[in-house]
Amino acid sequence: MAKTKLALRDSVPVGQKAAFGAGHFILNILPGTLGVFIQFFLLTAWGVDPLWSGLLGGLPRIFDALTDPIMGFISDNTTSKWGRRRPYIFWGALISGVLFFLMWQLDDNASETYIIWHVMVLQILFLVGNTMFATPLVGLGYEMTTDYNERTRLMSFANSMGQIAWIIVPWLYVIIPDSDTFNTQTEGVRTMALIVGAMTIVFGILPALFCKGIDSTHMENRKKINFRTLSENMKDLIISIKQVSKNKPFMKLCGATFLVFNGFQLVAAFGVFIIVFYMYNGSYEVAGTWPAWFNTINAMLTAFIVIPIVSRMANKWGKKKAFLISTALSIVGYVLKWWGFNKDLNYQFNQTALGEGLNSIVASVFNYLNPLLHDWGMSWFSINPDNQIPWLIFVPIPLFAFGMGGLFTLMMSMTADVCDLDELDNGMPRKESTFGAIYWWMVKLGQAIALVLGGFVLKIVGFDQNSTVQTLDTMTNLRIADIIVPATTAALAMWVMWKYSLNEDRVNEIKESLIKRRGEL
Repeated sequence: MAKTKLALRDSVPVGQKAAFGAGHFILNILPGTLGVFIQFFLLTAWGVDPLWSGLLGGLPRIFDALTDPIMGFISDNTTSKWGRRRPYIFWGALISGVLFFLMWQLDDNASETYIIWHVMVLQILFLVGNTMFATPLVGLGYEMTTDYNERTRLMSFANSMGQIAWIIVPWLYVIIPDSDTFNTQTEGVRTMALIVGAMTIVFGILPALFCKGIDSTHMENRKKINFRTLSENMKDLIISIKQVSKNKPFMKLCGATFLVFNGFQLVAAFGVFIIVFYMYNGSYEVAGTWPAWFNTINAMLTAFIVIPIVSRMANKWGKKKAFLISTALSIVGYVLKWWGFNKDLNYQFNQTALGEGLNSIVASVFNYLNPLLHDWGMSWFSINPDNQIPWLIFVPIPLFAFGMGGLFTLMMSMTADVCDLDELDNGMPRKESTFGAIYWWMVKLGQAIALVLGGFVLKIVGFDQNSTVQTLDTMTNLRIADIIVPATTAALAMWVMWKYSLNEDRVNEIKESLIKRRGEL
């Protein structure tokens, strides 16, 4: 495959990459926190039934998915002195931050019916604001460079910053129940909602202020967006969606993402349940911070090791091969969780010389750190060195981290390539936000299904949210689901992408054709 030299105009400055990455941090922190609150603390803090928790997580996303293509069409056809994307990103960040905070201002003694309706209605309004922010942001990323490999570098940088959210989110499971920090879990949820809402506003507006997309001043064939043209706009939107849906490489990207991400999402909370209720017999106190450390180390490895490796693989072997290799590695990692999350094997490992040596090192470190952490008001980071350390749960992480680490880095880079193909086939205006909207429509629809099914799986395996002790059969079945679901969907995603056709040579051919058509130098 021919390698092309990066043109100066296609190079994205580090400052713009950082601002775009700040937007991706918000894209991750909002759904991550929302998922923890709905899937976990609605059950443990307010006692909501798991089935209702799953429905609250899933049903609003169906509405959210329907608004994405509309927002994409509006953004693609907007004419303003600030560009097609940036005004929506700015106001969307403000609206999302405020509504996320209001969503979780629930009274401790609120009835289940009130909680359900409050979270449902506020979540729908919040998701409208989030769509205003997210859809144009994704479209902006697709148009920040036209270079095949610079697109991967941009998405790699942004997704590494986005992973910082997943370093933070696991600690919500620890910080919110900590009695030294909050009087009640409900108080913790309300406070964290305020902090996340504020971060959304501060970091969410940075792409609007500092990122630059293509110059759309003279872009042809854009539609007028107002109430008088609403009927005509809907017809044009349907035409755009049909054009996008006929793009075979793009539909492969959507299908693969649907499978990988939502297979992972369906079981996302299961790891915490398995660690607490299986490995530590339902004791949050004994489990301590290990669920948080597990997810934090996963996110850190993904951000600082896996994503850079995936980016290098894509530059060397192409994006499709990088995806297939990454996904295959993730399947191996999922399978290894059966042994990594086996409490008997963890106990046996702790009796070996290596296990005892590692325990001794951790004990000496945290015997020194724990008093300092307590004095600094950060006792949630502490580890009780007298408790069994589940070393083996960390073994699969470097492998299954390739699944999510490679997914959005590669898929978003490949979607930018697909936008070039669409311009070649269908002309102007370019439809970056429409492609982004349809892509995330698939993600959110699958996420809605995954969250609902997650509640059903918990119900089917017999998980009792009001009990600290779960049966062995319940936890065994939950462990099986935690492996089989994401491994199967990842394998199906590899099959979908096996004949993906847009390689670097083809993308560069398309780019040259577009430059000639536009009359550019």
